[in-house]
Amino acid sequence: MWLGESACTLDDKSRVFLPRKYLGGFGVDAEGRPVVILTRGFEGCLFLFSEAGFQAVLARLETQAFAGAEARRMQRLFFANTHRTTLDAQGRLLVPEKLKSLLSLERDVVLVGAIDRIEIWSKAGWDAFEAANVKQFDRLDHVLCGNKSGASAPNSAPAP
Repeated sequence: MWLGESACTLDDKSRVFLPRKYLGGFGVDAEGRPVVILTRGFEGCLFLFSEAGFQAVLARLETQAFAGAEARRMQRLFFANTHRTTLDAQGRLLVPEKLKSLLSLERDVVLVGAIDRIEIWSKAGWDAFEAANVKQFDRLDHVLCGNKSGASAPNSAPAP
């Protein structure tokens, strides 16, 4: 499980150093290097999964080719931008140029632990997302608490 946020930088070779708190939970290859799945995420970030975490996500997705044209379109866009890779000996992740440009990643990035994945944001993108959504926090309680209707729980004060 990954939590918290960390300010990081992309070096000149498009590598980002993952802080120690994010290194746990990844499987390793035959040489002992952590194996990760990096893919394009949503709302302007990248998703970084462990292999087991990515398999769990796949189990929840509709990945049948006969699910329709829209499903195939999403599959192509999503999986074409998905990379199984390893971290180097220093714990750095190489971000492919295509993903870097798709999301306008520059030197300053923010890593955000999101339980089953780590999200990689440009600093400007994360700051904008957080600023635009921080006031919504109390109104999003239904997402964490399981009230799918979006209505406030009984005996709770209405949102302002």
